[in-house]
Amino acid sequence: MKRLLILVMSFVTVAAAFAKQITLDDVVGGYYREKGVYGVVPLADGESYSQISEDGKQILRRSFKNGEVLETLFDAKTARNAKLDRVESYIMSPDQKNILIETNRRGIYRHSAVSTYYIYNVHNRTLTPLSTKGEQEVPKFSPDGTMIAFVRDNNIFLVKLLYNNAETQVTKDGEFNKVINGKPDWVYEEEFAFNCAYDFSSDSQMLAWIRFDESEVSTFSFQWFAGAAPAKKEYTLYPGLYSYKYPKAGDKNSKVSVHSYDIKSRVTRNLDVPVESDGYIPRIQFTGVKDKLAVVTFNRHQDVMDIYLVDARATTSQLILREKAEKYVSEDVIQNLDFSRDQFVFLSERDGYQHLYLYNMNGRLVRQLTSGKFVVSEYYGCDASGKNFFFASNEGSPLEKYIYKVDASGKRTKLSTQKGCNTAIFSKGCNYYMNVHSALGVPSVYALCNSSGKSLKVLEDNSELKGKLAEAELGQAELFTFTTGDGVELNGWMVKPRNFDASKKYPVLMFQYSGPGNQQVHNSFKNGFVGGLMWEHRLAQKGYVVVCVDGRGTGGRGAEFQKCTYLRMGDLESHDQVETALWLGQQSYVDKNRIAIWGWSFGGFNTIMSLCEGRKVFKCGVAVAPVTDWRYYDTIYTERFMRTPQENPDGYDCSPMHKYKKLQGDLLIIHGLADDNVHFQNTAELTEAMTQANIQFEMATYTNRNHSIYGGNTRKHLVTRIENYLDRELKK
Repeated sequence: MKRLLILVMSFVTVAAAFAKQITLDDVVGGYYREKGVYGVVPLADGESYSQISEDGKQILRRSFKNGEVLETLFDAKTARNAKLDRVESYIMSPDQKNILIETNRRGIYRHSAVSTYYIYNVHNRTLTPLSTKGEQEVPKFSPDGTMIAFVRDNNIFLVKLLYNNAETQVTKDGEFNKVINGKPDWVYEEEFAFNCAYDFSSDSQMLAWIRFDESEVSTFSFQWFAGAAPAKKEYTLYPGLYSYKYPKAGDKNSKVSVHSYDIKSRVTRNLDVPVESDGYIPRIQFTGVKDKLAVVTFNRHQDVMDIYLVDARATTSQLILREKAEKYVSEDVIQNLDFSRDQFVFLSERDGYQHLYLYNMNGRLVRQLTSGKFVVSEYYGCDASGKNFFFASNEGSPLEKYIYKVDASGKRTKLSTQKGCNTAIFSKGCNYYMNVHSALGVPSVYALCNSSGKSLKVLEDNSELKGKLAEAELGQAELFTFTTGDGVELNGWMVKPRNFDASKKYPVLMFQYSGPGNQQVHNSFKNGFVGGLMWEHRLAQKGYVVVCVDGRGTGGRGAEFQKCTYLRMGDLESHDQVETALWLGQQSYVDKNRIAIWGWSFGGFNTIMSLCEGRKVFKCGVAVAPVTDWRYYDTIYTERFMRTPQENPDGYDCSPMHKYKKLQGDLLIIHGLADDNVHFQNTAELTEAMTQANIQFEMATYTNRNHSIYGGNTRKHLVTRIENYLDRELKK
């Protein structure tokens, strides 16, 4: 037995010696990136989907039953009248006779971009420019497929395919930094997560849109430099300015209104939507009822959400649903709304957990479809009968996600069976879906399934990545739960070195985001800074234990757990990270004097808050793109959780700008100079205050980089800087 044990240990030692070292180039260069099945668009027949080929040169129609190619809808080699090297994205007409092909895409903000679009006629294989008068944004086909609307220079335009692509200008008052028609302003785009603010009526006779008057919104500016990757040569000698409208907490928002346009008569109408003067209109959608437009509104506090049915011709409004919350209505509810049928499903946390509620179009509650101490995270749709509803929830564990079906009587059926996290893309009519499953250490598997959950065909199992992982020097990854000194149970993941020895004392790096409703801890391959925990495995390779814990305020555990941070962000969140560090320090394998914490954005904010919490548990911290005072951040996000600075000054004072003198441990702060989201102002003001207080810190800035801080060699440089800092601070 002793000889056998020695032999096994020898094999383990040899295997470890030959395991592939995880390099930084591997991590940031995508060597361990998952393969996916991307660009899937369910088609109207309910039996197939379209998808861009791997080389980007074709658009293929595939079967939902087996993934086989049924038809080549577009081929760059055979397209006529124009030469396109590849398809960046596309939009299919409802009748599948035409395809809008996107080229020359230039990103603006998180969800927006300007592009050059071509109309591709599937029958005769010809490409025709959508417009020759300038680039386009957010194009959309009319339901009958005969027209395409788009936005250019903040105005809406209409192209009629049956009239030789005649182009009509619908609005004429659009102007940069003043008035926007048909697409959202910066803060709506960022915080309500959409880029198109117009819609066609179901009979294709009318357009309706949201108009944003941002003329009274304050302007924010940041500098452009020449830089590199890409270089902006126009700023070689003198930097330039980029100025845009950005409403900060407590300040004025855009004034919003809803308008309609009769395509035949060309009559424009102002619709009577009872939104408060400082309220929000985050969604509009035409219903299946003639001329009826569903309009969603929020009050400024976002604790009251209304849905109106508005007559786009008569201009009158009827309130059909009002949702109130003690603290705030979750923004999730507007991501799943669909008014195209004679009923709609609404997500609500009214019983403490987010669940599905079925309403008719008069606003009468038909029934609550789901209930229990779990969270419904996505609603996918219903079948043709309107009696079976498909959704995702974390029933069974807040760390997991499964696909379910519930019928009109409330009977619930679990469709996905593999333990871990599952997401889905459903066919039109919900007879089929594509299931994407992963688990801790298990890369994603893409499989086609029928509506009963039976797997029909595996499209991608990431076997190549599994082979790479088997050869790599991976650490030991595990999920865990512990209870804080306050009696709060928290979930986390941990990565230990491959040759972990419980008798040794390891330095620890804690990673967290901690923002409201966010989750970083799942039984999923998506965990970690770059996914797959690959950077964390690299750090374990270097002798670190890496830990992530979701504290109070994070998602997946119901409204009470998530909303307990209301009006005082950063207080409980930082407290729970300190509690995590204290618990770690009690573990035999942790050196309690060598614990660091880091995070990005809200995670950067909470990193600094944790260093200032009052108990000295961290040797150092790294804050990337942090908010340092919520007065510097935007209205919609900040006020949802904090109300305004005028109403809640004490809550806003719970921030690094007001706590920096309590900083314990060293700090590295990193920011992009062209961050349109969390402005560099946050770092500039905090570091100036710390300088005048003679509090030392380290800082890195990145020229022309936005909130994501990438481009060229930037991301590798950033991660190298963090690694070098941690090695110096924690390996002394």
